[in-house]
Amino acid sequence: MKYRRLGRSGLKVSEVSLGSWLTYGASTEKDKAVKTIETAYDLGINSFDTANVYATGESEKVVGEALGGYSRDSYVLATKVFWPMGEGPNDRGLSRKHVFEQLHASLKRLNTDYVDIYYCHRYDPETPVDETLRTIDDLVRQGKILYAGVSEWTAQQIQEAVGTAEKYLLDRIVVNQPNYNMFHRYIEKEVIPVSEQHGIGQIVFSPLAQGVLTGKYSLNNRAPKGSRATDPNSNMFMDQLLNDETLTKVEQLGNLAKELDISLSQLAIAWILRLPNIASTLVGATKPEQIIENAKGSDVTLTADVIAKIEDILN
Repeated sequence: MKYRRLGRSGLKVSEVSLGSWLTYGASTEKDKAVKTIETAYDLGINSFDTANVYATGESEKVVGEALGGYSRDSYVLATKVFWPMGEGPNDRGLSRKHVFEQLHASLKRLNTDYVDIYYCHRYDPETPVDETLRTIDDLVRQGKILYAGVSEWTAQQIQEAVGTAEKYLLDRIVVNQPNYNMFHRYIEKEVIPVSEQHGIGQIVFSPLAQGVLTGKYSLNNRAPKGSRATDPNSNMFMDQLLNDETLTKVEQLGNLAKELDISLSQLAIAWILRLPNIASTLVGATKPEQIIENAKGSDVTLTADVIAKIEDILN
């Protein structure tokens, strides 16, 4: 496993991180989830990601329990705040009250004294950015958060956060977590340039496009038995990808991967890691075999010729 600095911070994360959205605490049996996390750790993966809203806190409990047997300084733990965690008017968003209360609830579920990265899971138009960043800054000073991050913020919103932190001398965000893969590339135009300007790194999610870039889906088999596409609890974003145009490209990418003697998922991960601003890519694995295969994507370096062939297929 290779490691990269996160933006201009001194924190180093594995090029492949393990996420827990829609898996741990939900669709994946606890024993299998714990085994997968343990396997990831053994492979050298040091970056583990969850969120308070994943399975309404149950994901954090599973991740915390699985990592509890390891030295706390040996891994990077991230969680998030924004989405509703109750029915009350203050049970959502990025207000001082919600951020403060949810961090402490997450720490309790994770059974730890601090998180390495705390993400603002979305931008909150109802809360002033300075209120949120000052709260994060207070929690950093208390030693409960080491690094601040945002997820799925636009370039303009990231710029606003940077400017606010500079104005009030608050702790700066060092990481953004956006959706990024071969079929979802919006961050290339504005988000990455503004992030590079301000020393903010990316830890991207959905590198395999909801599993479409694993090769299990094809024009002749759009919903294989037992696949994510057949699970109504986790396939809500797949319809837009399981179309003729996308699946034709997937087939061509799969043929290219075969020529390189790697799996399609490894090709997809290596393609993401071609960008230096991306420190790590989050994969979701429901069993150890998946994380073993995906981790190998860190070992693959694509030549300029191969990257050009991929661009021809995608365009």
